[in-house]
Amino acid sequence: MVPGQIHPTVTVVVPTLAADRTLDECLASLERQTFRDFEVIVEVIVVDNSGRRQAKPREGVRVIANDRNVGFGAAVNQAFRQSQAPFLAVLNDDAVAQPGWLDALLSAVEHRPDIGMCASQVRLAGSGRLDSAGMLLCLDGSSKQRGHGEAPASYARKEEALLPSGSAALYRREMLDEIGLFDESFFLYCEDTDLGLRARWAAWECFYVPDAVVEHRYSHSAGKASALKAYYVERNRLFVIFKNFPLLDLLLVPFYALSRYFWHFFYALKGRGMAAEFQREGGSLARLPWYVLRAHLELLARFPKIWRQRRCMKRRLTSKQFGKLIHRYSIAPRQVAAL
Repeated sequence: MVPGQIHPTVTVVVPTLAADRTLDECLASLERQTFRDFEVIVEVIVVDNSGRRQAKPREGVRVIANDRNVGFGAAVNQAFRQSQAPFLAVLNDDAVAQPGWLDALLSAVEHRPDIGMCASQVRLAGSGRLDSAGMLLCLDGSSKQRGHGEAPASYARKEEALLPSGSAALYRREMLDEIGLFDESFFLYCEDTDLGLRARWAAWECFYVPDAVVEHRYSHSAGKASALKAYYVERNRLFVIFKNFPLLDLLLVPFYALSRYFWHFFYALKGRGMAAEFQREGGSLARLPWYVLRAHLELLARFPKIWRQRRCMKRRLTSKQFGKLIHRYSIAPRQVAAL
């Protein structure tokens, strides 16, 4: 910020890897944001992870250019550290926000200091169906979008959610100052789950705001079911559970994981679910056990650091309270495999 300049109300961070036409559409949608309170000041920061300085500065948009892809969480953290706004929003570069998106999010938290984060109504672009109405958690650590593929009308009520999808979320700075930013070791996928669970341990609430609508081109940058995604999702769900799960739930994780593996295989044979999508995009099911093994080996290598992070976590809930919370917003392994 320039000395003497008025601080923004909200900083919107748009990480980008492709920095293509979809980024232009995303930024254009942010220019069209409308507010009931004309004192709202919005700052937009694009973090270019392409390594090629593809994103160009433009009026009202600041660009942070990285020499390499530092990962989603690290990119967002760079912008957060350069902002002084009391609210920080994240929007995928392949998402287009409706004009009232930011206003709806800010209005939801205006008189609720206990709300530390908000989930948007994220729709699958061009389909009329939902991508996400907040997130659900399988008890093996896998996270999935609540309402994925369903009609938006089924999720038209403002209500508590477990945590937001990082594709279109609002975070309160006070919360982030207390619990920390995104864990940069995740690199890609599940860092929003980890951040949300850490926030819930610290007794921060999450609200789903159905009037905060964005249209999302699902996995435009990394692919819907790539080998890269298969590895990072598996590795990072292990990071999530060992950082965040109560010990009793941690003991049950292998049983839920084995159930999910079974249902992935079952649905792949029927041409359904993410495993089948992985095959259609050229992946080999025979390689999936290798990704699982590799993920567990990476966990072993990083385990001492992860356990230290667990011990240092801010906790206001008891293990029993947190366990009830994640069970309330849980999704069955079969449902995870079917999506």
